Amino acid sequence: MMSREMKHSGIEWIGEIPKEWMTCYTSSLFHEHKEKNIGLKNTNLLSLSYGKIKQKDINTNEGLLPQSFETYNVIKKGDIVFRLTDLQNDKRSLRTGLCKEDGIITSTYVTLRANKAVDSTYFHYLFHSYDECKVFYGLGDGVRQGMNWVDVKKLAVFEPPLSEQQKIASYLDKVCGEVDEMITLQEQMIEELKAYKQSVITEAVTKGLNPNVPMKESGIDWIGEVPEHWGTPAISYLAKITSGSTPDRNNPLFWGEGTVNWIKTGELQNNRLSCSEEKVTEYALNNTSIKLYPKDTILMAMYGQGKTRGMTALLDVPCTTNQACAALSIYNKNVNVLFLWKCLIGAYDAIRDKAVGTGQPNLNIDLISKFVIPLPPYNEQVEIVAFIDEIIPQIDSLIALKQAKIEELKEYKKSVIYEYVTGKKEVV
Repeated sequence: MMSREMKHSGIEWIGEIPKEWMTCYTSSLFHEHKEKNIGLKNTNLLSLSYGKIKQKDINTNEGLLPQSFETYNVIKKGDIVFRLTDLQNDKRSLRTGLCKEDGIITSTYVTLRANKAVDSTYFHYLFHSYDECKVFYGLGDGVRQGMNWVDVKKLAVFEPPLSEQQKIASYLDKVCGEVDEMITLQEQMIEELKAYKQSVITEAVTKGLNPNVPMKESGIDWIGEVPEHWGTPAISYLAKITSGSTPDRNNPLFWGEGTVNWIKTGELQNNRLSCSEEKVTEYALNNTSIKLYPKDTILMAMYGQGKTRGMTALLDVPCTTNQACAALSIYNKNVNVLFLWKCLIGAYDAIRDKAVGTGQPNLNIDLISKFVIPLPPYNEQVEIVAFIDEIIPQIDSLIALKQAKIEELKEYKKSVIYEYVTGKKEVV
């Protein structure tokens, strides 16, 4: 088959497109659609998340809620939605989505509706490719670097013949659907491996390594039976628990060119920490209430977004922390710090369940102090740690392979979309 004749698109990052395709501005194909939901005529709440427009429970109490859904924009199947706020601070989110059902969405988003007969799915893929190539991030302005319709309408796009738009859209739906299924399968396998990893740790720290040892009931739900010769103390009998603080952000003497590690809860991922994302100064260390915790201190997140609450870290170097981190400093000589840390990892779900409060439940020092753990003799603690340290890297290696496969599939999907929406490859 002969290759098609190409021409330069006039768009530097796009390069060549098929000769018969027209280059134009977004405003020649779409207009901004605005229709307030007066009288709550539509209650099908939609949201844009990870490049897809999804249904959301209109009665939910989660997230930021408007005073009234009457201010929301009524949209319909085929509309293309852009979330173009906070471009400066968030360069990872996918910012466009195709509406596949009638509903309402926040009016802070820009909604495009076609002026003429075009295939909205094709242009959704085109704008998605713009998004993946980070085209929007150099165009916003203002304090939050946002864009609006005034900016979007001046975006250069191109218009293949309608029949070709439809062929490209249909082909990409098929290919992207298959890739998404493969990604979902890899993600499911990762979750299964993570669950297996958690069960290995929990089993080892609660049951030990000898399957023939006599057992007894611990009386603690998350522990169940433990070896007969083990104890079940509260953490307060093993470690002193304190929390950190945050120096005044407006005082340059506390931050500036700081060299002292200062840990936030988001950095706690059941990992070992030898550095921090942010630093405070020696002056802050000497003139505020922050504490410098030594190596081998265990940190636990008392609150935070998503799965952060209950996450831990072990310090490999001295660090300070913010007030959302609890610091466990062992004073009982019968406790191996690595065992206690592994035990807290194994107890992750049980610890999270202890959180209190409405909205976003939190842990606190008192709750952590009263939390009961299994405690074998010191020599068994060392053996259990060695066993876990041998098994877990093998599971982590499998997880890393699955994650690499996901990234490979995402890159393939991105390249397929780009090649076809720009006409560099032709659907035959």
